[in-house]
Amino acid sequence: MTGPSLPPGATSDSPIFVISVAAELAGLHAQTLRSYDRLGLVSPGRSAGGGRRYSARDIALLREVQRLSQEEGVNLAGIKRIIELEQLVDELRNRLEEMAQELLASRAAAEQATASVHASYRRDLVPVDRRSALVVWRPKPRER
Repeated sequence: MTGPSLPPGATSDSPIFVISVAAELAGLHAQTLRSYDRLGLVSPGRSAGGGRRYSARDIALLREVQRLSQEEGVNLAGIKRIIELEQLVDELRNRLEEMAQELLASRAAAEQATASVHASYRRDLVPVDRRSALVVWRPKPRER
């Protein structure tokens, strides 16, 4: 099933559908949507007057709640836990992506700093790895 078409400028998170339209789009009764809201399964936005306003994302979630309940036999408490865990996974994925970007930026900065230091070396000095350097030692002659 595809989601509802959105007006220009609206996103999938824009709370634009009144409860009757959302119920029709989700294939549920409006009272079921109210129950799901009270249970915390779906949290629609609110209009200035306090009426519920559902987003396209809310409608997709309502459809998923219905599918889990009807087709998979999951009770509402289980559905709520599934939703919470899916949201947590999404948050963790986003955080992981942020950290991966930070790591890439840090590596690039470190490489740039290293290149800058290497560029500042005097050309007549050559760094020597002391683990493999050969040192010649000559003792002073003994006095007789």
